[in-house]
Formats: sequence, structure tokens, C-alpha cells
Amino acid sequence: MNWEEIFLALPKLLDGALLTLELVIISCIVGFVIAIPIALMRSSQNWWIRNIPLIYTFFFRGTPLLVQLFLFYYGAAQFDAVRDSFLWPVLREAYWCALIVFALNTGAYTAEIFRGAIQSIPHGEIEAGIAIGMTKTTLYRRIVIPRALRIAMPSYGNEIILMLKSSALAYTITLFDLTGMTRTIIARNYLAIEMYFTAGVIYLLLTFLFIQVWMRLEKRMLRFQA
Repeated sequence: MNWEEIFLALPKLLDGALLTLELVIISCIVGFVIAIPIALMRSSQNWWIRNIPLIYTFFFRGTPLLVQLFLFYYGAAQFDAVRDSFLWPVLREAYWCALIVFALNTGAYTAEIFRGAIQSIPHGEIEAGIAIGMTKTTLYRRIVIPRALRIAMPSYGNEIILMLKSSALAYTITLFDLTGMTRTIIARNYLAIEMYFTAGVIYLLLTFLFIQVWMRLEKRMLRFQA
């Protein structure tokens, strides 16, 4: 192992890691905002409301993330209507394309996680809320959504970890995230083993730190759950 080259490359790798964290954090926040209404629709008793978001979740869960990135970044530019629209300043930038795709992708998976959590809420809890006169809005705000979030915590944590690892695909659309920066450095010093080893260690550290934080958050949210 060429430790000298590893230490020389470390500052640039950490810069790439910061971009990776930025992409993951923002996309997960936006994906969470998308997922809540989609999950509520998917768990609706009305079949037409339940099936409205089905195409969205089916597409983003049924196709590879790499294909989705290419479709947005390279495919959108093929249409004159897109290039002439107000969206083009956003869609021509790799950073925004990656954020949009990551957010939509994790939103689809998160929506299904929350849908399952909503449907697993004991019916007695919902009946109790109805019995004391809660409106439907209050019932969802005070019982359904908080309870579903607690139930979904372990699975949602896994989804965020998967998103962290999947973010490595951002390099394929010219972004210098951790993987993209690693490949750039390798093109200069030809030390593939050393650079990929260092990048892998950084990914492991990021995952370890996230797991520690998430376990504490999960323990706090579930402390009153039987």
C-alpha cells in the first residue's frame, strides 16, 4: 500500500465525500416529503386513489437507478421541447439531475415502506381515535402518521443506507462525488487498489456514523412502544 499517495489524495476524497453526503441528505429529505402523501394515497380504501401513484412507484422501483440517471441527464437533452423550456437550466446540470433522480427514487421506495407501516397499525388504535371524536385529519395527524413513522424506522434506516451506497452512481453523469473523485485520482496516479480501498473505508465510516445516530434516534422514538 502506498500510504503517502493515500494521504495526499485524502483531502480530495473528503471533498467528494461531502458532495456525496449533500446529495444523499437533500434527496432523502425531498424523498421523504414525496413519500408521505404517496403512502397515504397507496393505503387509501378508494381503489382509484390507491392506484394514482402506482405508475410512479412501479417505474422507479422497477428500473435500475443507473438507467433513471441516464434517462434524465442524457435523454432529456434529446427533446427540443425540454431544451426550450424553463426546466432546461436545471435539467442540463448534472448536480440537479442527480438530486431529482435520487429524490424520486428514494421517494418511491420510502412510500412503499410507509404504506406497509400504515397498513400494519393495529386497527384498535384507529377505532379508539374515532371513538373519542377525532376528525379524519386529526386522526392521521395524531395517530396514523406518528405511529407509521415509528413502525417504519428500521426499514427506513436501511433505505437511507442503500441510498448512500447507490449515490456512487452519480459519477456516471460527471459528478465528482466520492466515487467520481476516486476515479479521477486513479486516472492520474494509477493506484487503483489504494484509492478504492480508501474510498471504501470512507463509505464504511459514513455508514457506521449514520447507523450510530439512527440507532439513538430509533431508540428515542420507540421508547414508549410496547
